[in-house]
Amino acid sequence: MTTTYTLRSASPAKTRAEAVVVGVLATDKGPVVCEAGADVAQAWGRKWAPLLSSLGVTGKPGESVRLPANGVINAQLLVLVGLGSEPDDTSVRRAAGVAARSVPNAASVAIALPADTPVLVDAVTQGHLLGGYTYTAHKSAPTKNKDSAGPGDVVVLSPIARKAEAVSAFQEAQVVADAVRLVRDWVNEPPGHLTPAGFAEAVSEAHRVVTKGRGAPKVALEIWDHDTLTERGLGGTLAVGNGSDAKPRLAKLTWSPKDATTHLALVGKGVTFDSGGLTIKPAATMVGMKGDMGGAACVIAATLAIAQLGLPIKVTAFAPMAENMVSGSSFRPGDVVTMYGGTTVEIANTDAEGRMLLGDALVLATEESPDVIVDVATLTGHLQLALGDKVGAVLGSQEIVDAVLAAGAHAGEQHWQMPIPEEMSERIKASKVADLLQHDWVRWGGGLMAAAFLREFTAGLPWAHLDIAGKEINTGGPYGHVPSGATGFGVTTIVEYAKSLAAG
Repeated sequence: MTTTYTLRSASPAKTRAEAVVVGVLATDKGPVVCEAGADVAQAWGRKWAPLLSSLGVTGKPGESVRLPANGVINAQLLVLVGLGSEPDDTSVRRAAGVAARSVPNAASVAIALPADTPVLVDAVTQGHLLGGYTYTAHKSAPTKNKDSAGPGDVVVLSPIARKAEAVSAFQEAQVVADAVRLVRDWVNEPPGHLTPAGFAEAVSEAHRVVTKGRGAPKVALEIWDHDTLTERGLGGTLAVGNGSDAKPRLAKLTWSPKDATTHLALVGKGVTFDSGGLTIKPAATMVGMKGDMGGAACVIAATLAIAQLGLPIKVTAFAPMAENMVSGSSFRPGDVVTMYGGTTVEIANTDAEGRMLLGDALVLATEESPDVIVDVATLTGHLQLALGDKVGAVLGSQEIVDAVLAAGAHAGEQHWQMPIPEEMSERIKASKVADLLQHDWVRWGGGLMAAAFLREFTAGLPWAHLDIAGKEINTGGPYGHVPSGATGFGVTTIVEYAKSLAAG
């Protein structure tokens, strides 16, 4: 079912939607309805506070309570969702996501959450779109139809609905949410389907959809096959990918508007499945490795979204794609690989393969002479151990790191800066037979060493590295606007960072 979203200024008590969602704040004096839902509270009058008390409503984040309206308001169903103590854009986005899962069967829904600024309009719209995401591509038809049931019409209620800046925020939120949903679809896809060639085909189809029709953005797309990668000498990508019958690919996208004020290069790790290669992973660790292409999916979808938004910056994105498998042609510990650009690398661990793809692509990015480079990768278990499954790591040039952290905070994604200590440079240059050592089996600081390795391929340009390992797939239950399964983590941060560049 296709859901239509509308931005409207109306009373939640009088709207004729089947269900109305109202936000509740948690205060020292108990639960209090947010201003956007005041008409609903007034309709119940003195019975409102006792009603909340009898239902056990607290207003805490993640809370959702449904009750029949019984003719008190026009809607048939009232849904109360918790906003916590502070109705900021993050809490509103998460509450809207909870609301999307709380009203699965209503034909129409009106959302009365704080939306009196363009930022909050964006948060409500994006949160509801993302919270209601489901993936049913490989389920049988009856189950698929059941799981994908959702409202046909969603109305975002806002007192500024007629203002141009609110309409713009509403439309932009849908573009960004669609990009996140695209990444979720790709990461959820079984790895036997989304091989490097399959991934490249999926990128081509997404590109066709975004760029078709009058007025569509002009985004250039190149797909490099195995022969091209060999001719160009992408040794790192080929070393990883040649162990598989599904040979590697690389996607390059370019958005180059005439009014571009700056040039952003994006690089994403696209390992479509990671067995670990000859340094094979334990069986349990291999589960979920279909998501090891989350970084590549992120930068591709973000680039398409940036183009759809018409941001006046040039973006060049590189997404190397490979499957890390075991065969007679797998690369070996002890091998020396010549990367694109000529740097030689001694291999110590074939399960540290992502940095090999990224090294090639980072050099390609530097040849475009960008003002800044940002790479996104499910790179290291070390930083997942350090920061958990909801907080990404950011490393690199301080100015760029600061800007990316600010973008993430505005976009509703959590990131934390990690250092690249000077001793990491010593570790990556410890090889006795090559320019760089890919890995050294020292348990401590492996994620920091990986970042130092990547830095060697950035030609000293301003650069930030986002390690999103563990954030690409949510192995637990849904929370806020994040479902179980693929999350699309990183997309909103990259788009928000691009907006900051466009704003100067």
